[in-house]
Amino acid sequence: MTLPHRLAMTILFLSTVVAVAGCGGDGDAPGDGASENLIVIITPSHDNPFFQAEAEAAAANALELGYETLVLTHNDDAAQQDQLVDTAIGREAAAIILDNAGADASIAAVRKADAAGTPVFLIDREINATGLAEAQIVADNYQGATLGAEEFVRLMEESGPYVELLGRESDTNAQIRSQAYNDVISQYPDMERVAVQSANWSQPEAFGKMETIIQAHPDIEGVISGNDTMALGAAAALNAAGMDDVTVVGFDGSPDAIAAIKAGDLAATVLQPASTLARMAVEQADQYLRTGSTGQPEKQAVDCYLVTPENADEFGVFERLD
Repeated sequence: MTLPHRLAMTILFLSTVVAVAGCGGDGDAPGDGASENLIVIITPSHDNPFFQAEAEAAAANALELGYETLVLTHNDDAAQQDQLVDTAIGREAAAIILDNAGADASIAAVRKADAAGTPVFLIDREINATGLAEAQIVADNYQGATLGAEEFVRLMEESGPYVELLGRESDTNAQIRSQAYNDVISQYPDMERVAVQSANWSQPEAFGKMETIIQAHPDIEGVISGNDTMALGAAAALNAAGMDDVTVVGFDGSPDAIAAIKAGDLAATVLQPASTLARMAVEQADQYLRTGSTGQPEKQAVDCYLVTPENADEFGVFERLD
């Protein structure tokens, strides 16, 4: 996707949010008061570019298909998510696109929407239940993390002390990525994990945790991270300590991470096609609303991509360029 195209999508997305948010709080959908044409898009905070990208892609695709949109964020707070789902139900939304606030904590909210006849299409994160959402469309985190771990081992030449930074430990994706990392790396006895810390997906927290780890383990040769923001925080701490030769591998494929790969600050990342997942969810919601079926199984996994200095130009905003 070209920069002008991305800019146009962003402007369109923001104008849609403003237009919808300004329609009043009386429970009616935007426009003429009918709600059959409203798709509500709920994600974690847009402070993370991954979630911003999926919200923008979903909103833009919904607009192209003739829907109105309401874009909301739950900040990974299940109680706030519950209130936002109530908002969608109260507006009699045609559908909800949801990147949820926890595999267990979100079941009740999805069940409530299902009981109210509001179909839910999950993206990025599954819930620990089936039969409630019309679709659960996620990146194949295990496949992607396996790619990242294999590249990490190759770059480390199959030996050396390393650190793993975990995401939020209650997050299913964090657990899956860590499991894949360890399933791969444990096959190499000369690879030694000297520290493992959760930095809760946060760049500042990763920076602080990395500073402490460096003091205890100044000989580390690699860092494998559960996401890009933590990887960038770790890389900044390593650079500040004069350890810019340490191999750092992330996960998500954010534009900042890809720029860091091109600059030599990160060795690699794994791109989750967030924009693709979001568009798939909107297209399946449209199919469901028109025909009563998505034509797809409820659970759907989409492959991730390894991003390295050699292929970094092949990727846009959380998607592979055609």
